[in-house]
Amino acid sequence: MTAGTTLARTPRREQVIALAALAMIAALAWLWILREAARMAGMDMPAMADVRMNHMLMMSARFTDWSLPLVAYLFAMWFIMMIGMMTPSVAPLLLLHRGVARHAARGGHRFASSAWFYGGYLVAWGAFSLLATLAQWALESLAMMTPSMSTADRRLGAAVLILAGVYQWLPIKHACLAHCRAPLSFLQRHGGFPSSATGALRLGLTHGLYCVGCCWALMLLLFTFGVMNVLWIAGLMIFVLIERLVPGAHWIARAAGVLAVLGGVILMR
Repeated sequence: MTAGTTLARTPRREQVIALAALAMIAALAWLWILREAARMAGMDMPAMADVRMNHMLMMSARFTDWSLPLVAYLFAMWFIMMIGMMTPSVAPLLLLHRGVARHAARGGHRFASSAWFYGGYLVAWGAFSLLATLAQWALESLAMMTPSMSTADRRLGAAVLILAGVYQWLPIKHACLAHCRAPLSFLQRHGGFPSSATGALRLGLTHGLYCVGCCWALMLLLFTFGVMNVLWIAGLMIFVLIERLVPGAHWIARAAGVLAVLGGVILMR
């Protein structure tokens, strides 16, 4: 029996429950993003806690001496953003895993929870979030970030745009995108879903690394347009979904790359 057949036989009720759980995770992440974006824009309640006000002061481009609480906060900010943006993209594989697990349970076989696969996927994006946090620290230490957490130097912002645009044309981008667009092919290449928790965690991590390889340059655009710019966060999430679901994704990626390069050239002037 193929994985596709297994998924097709998964009761609709279970698919709805799984999708609802993923939607809840993504929604909670987005609620946090919206709250923090509003707070940073000065639209939150006037009586903010002192620790939050300190975080705002620390985010000034003039501040270079980071504290551990600030690093933890910014890492959480990046990580929660990635959860909100990337959870919709991994939903097809998680549903597939759920179907396989149910079929195995009916046959009397133990099978790891889908949470292990999802956890491995999030580990990959957690690693990216840590690197993004360190990059933000480096930029702020060099006074190259504004208080709104975007690049203070137009040339740097333009360079990020051009980098992201060029990456959209590279073979490694499209190799990673191919893995993300074809869940069944990905599973066949990696021996299918393992039944153990460690195997599921490892497979989720592998899939997450392919997704990071596909999208890391796009995520860096947040440095150019504002790390907590809600419109850009939403736009990138939608674009990532388009790359994965819409036919002709390679051309869409390349067209977006051309636009990004042109935007970078214009911004550099």
